[in-house]
Order: sequence, then structure tokens, then C-alpha cells
Amino acid sequence: MSKDYYKILGIEKSASQDEIKKAFKKMAMQHHPDRPGGDEAKFKEVNEAYQVLGDAEKRGRYDQFGSDFEQQGGFGGAGGWEDFMRAARGQGGFGDGNFSFNFGGVDLGDIFGDLFGGGSRRTGRKARGRDIQVDIELDFKEASFGVEKEVSLRKQSTCDVCGGNGGEPGSKMDKCSACGGRGQVTQIQRTIFGNMQSAATCPDCLGRGEKPSKKCKHCGGDGILSKNAGIKIKIPAGINEGEAVRLSGYGEAVPHGGQSGDLYVRVHVRPYKDWERNGFDVYSDLEISFPQAVLGDKVEVETLHGGIKVAIPEGVEHGQLIRLRSKGVTHLGRTTHGDHYARVRIRVPKKINRDTRKKLEDLKKDL
Repeated sequence: MSKDYYKILGIEKSASQDEIKKAFKKMAMQHHPDRPGGDEAKFKEVNEAYQVLGDAEKRGRYDQFGSDFEQQGGFGGAGGWEDFMRAARGQGGFGDGNFSFNFGGVDLGDIFGDLFGGGSRRTGRKARGRDIQVDIELDFKEASFGVEKEVSLRKQSTCDVCGGNGGEPGSKMDKCSACGGRGQVTQIQRTIFGNMQSAATCPDCLGRGEKPSKKCKHCGGDGILSKNAGIKIKIPAGINEGEAVRLSGYGEAVPHGGQSGDLYVRVHVRPYKDWERNGFDVYSDLEISFPQAVLGDKVEVETLHGGIKVAIPEGVEHGQLIRLRSKGVTHLGRTTHGDHYARVRIRVPKKINRDTRKKLEDLKKDL
């Protein structure tokens, strides 16, 4: 009787190849005999189903002929089950003792690589240098209006003699003998499915596939060297406490022309005794006398933009805010500004003379 491979994998006959692959991965993880609660017989059945349904050509023949497909050979010369299990357990069975993950025309390496972090797919990623963070301190006005600062730090930098390729100027580049110019070498990783082959960046040429015939005398062939660097940084207007400026490519360099990391400049703003910041607005206290509060007056308020004459309205209350438009901090990335708010504080004298007391008592009667 023909086996229902779709039922074995728990999928519909209309399932896509991606759905078949996902179903097999799930079932293989569940029933693998080397896992707790695994079932070798069930795993064998699941593998058999996937060898057919995972191959578009075999799947078509299975859908058309059913049991006749099995009678015609089914797997078309694939390795036997015992070979598969020996390979999956790292006991050979495919020539060199390592599981090559191409069983019956189905790329099991791709599946097991997804499950266990192996596989032989090339990433093509270049090495990247380490990011660096430095802290700088600004005063209130520098943070509000922006400023240019210079920081000095010691870091790994690209060699200015060889330009980072590690070769003596004028020397030629030779093919790397360790990787044959491929930039990658093969590594063997042990997993529950056996020995898995994976590709790794060549440690000799660091993925370039070539090495200089003559090493740079200045950097010893590394293409980088440690040195002090002075870097000018434009701090944007409106930056606030704890925020950072990122300078792409100003971090540490890596050997042989890889991508340099980034430099992060974290800002700390020294507080100003008379001002406090809230977003892009500035607040300050404005102390006035009781008569000024009652009768009104004109006083000067110190702002980021200089001294501003402010009209105190008659009958102003303690804690009332007087708004000075566009006299606050520059909006980050723009040319406009926040506002300045003067918070009224009415000064009440602790001691008064007899004449002043008499006047206040008369005023109290009139109120």
C-alpha cells in the first residue's frame, strides 16, 4: 500500500515547498533518535517522506504514480537508511566520515544548518572595527547653540603608509595559500546530527583571498597601528544631557582594510545656576517685591539671548509664568528656538519699619 507522505509530515497535498521544509524541520527535531523521547522508526519515516516531497521532480512523480513510484525505485540511488544514520551520528557512511548533507538529492545541510547554526553558506561579511565611546562636557550655552570640540584618544587606526592593505608600498599581492584565494576555509562542527561542515573566514588573509608579498615595515603587515588621534567634532545646537553624536568610521580600524567602527560622543551638560531646561524651553525665577507685584513694573530677565526687558503686569501672582517667545534653546536640527519662562517669585520682607507697617495696615483695610 502506498504511504501517504503528506500525512506523515502533517501537511496538505497543496502545501508549498517552504511549508514542506518547515514541517520536516519540526518533525525531525521531534523524533530524532539522539534526542530525549526520539523515535528512530518515526524519524526514518519522516526522512523518507521528505526525500520525496522535498524534491520537486520526485514529488511530481509521487503525486502521479503513488505506489508505482515506489516500485520504480523511489529514491533514485540515494544512500540507504543505515548510511544516513551512521553519517548523522558522525560514524561515516559518505566517504570521508563527515555528513555532507546532500542525501537523496535533498539539501539536508541547509535544514540542519538552520536548526543548529551550521551549514556551509557563505556570509560574505567583512570584519568590522570596534565602536568607541567618549564623553565630553559642555556648558549650558554650548549645548544650546552648538559648538566644535576636539577630542584626543588613542585607538587602532589605518596605517598611513600602506593605506591599510598591510603591504610595503609597491609590493604585489599574492594568492593566500591557506584558503587558495577563496577567503574562506572549511571547519568541522560536531552536532547531534553528526559532523557538520561550515565555511569560516580564513584567519591568514582575513577573507581577502590574498596577502602582500612584502609586509609593510611601518605596521608589520597588519594594516593598522595604535596611535593618538585628534578628532574635531561638531556638536549640534540643541543637544541635551546624555545624548550622543555618532561619527561613522571614526572608531577602531581592523586589519587589511575592513570597515572601521563608529565613534560615539556622549554629551554631559553642566547646569547653570539660574536656568533649568525642559526640552527646548528654559525656566528661571524672577524675584520681585510686593509693591512691584501690586503695581506692575519693568524688569530685566537674563536669557540665553541676552538681557530682555519684561513688563510685570499689575496684580501678578506668585508662581505665575511670564513667557518670552523664542528665547530658549535652539531646536535640534533647526534654526528656531524654544521659549524662556520667567517664574514670578514675590519677595516678602521679614522685617519692616513702623511707617511701612502703618501703610500696609491701611492697605489691608482698603482691600
